Amino acid sequence: MSKPTLVSFQDTVRQNLFRHKSILDTMSKLDESSARLNRAITKAVTACGCLKINASQKQRFPEDLPYDLIKEQLTTHLEGELCPDCREHVEEEAGRVAFYLTALCDTLGMSLEEIIASESGKLIALGKFSLR
Repeated sequence: MSKPTLVSFQDTVRQNLFRHKSILDTMSKLDESSARLNRAITKAVTACGCLKINASQKQRFPEDLPYDLIKEQLTTHLEGELCPDCREHVEEEAGRVAFYLTALCDTLGMSLEEIIASESGKLIALGKFSLR
């Protein structure tokens, strides 16, 4: 079986979106999914402990530091890695976010693939000046 593309994923979402067809439902489900994803990551820290967050120091780098070295100075503040159970839960919630984001784009008549291609083009063109 071949890997699904963004186009085929968007087609599948379109075919399977019934209960939350209204733009209002889709928007609220996207927000809910995002919150559930955040909660799953939080539970990996607070309930499981497979992840730890160490943000005791703010992100710092000298202003004259070359761009190539900036990334080496920054940190995710994460320690550890998701255990298999937490990874499964986070992936499930991330999948729901992807589903509802795709549904929202589809409802608005937008192609997720084109949106990602456009964003990728901006990142490539702007390079370090995008600084996200």
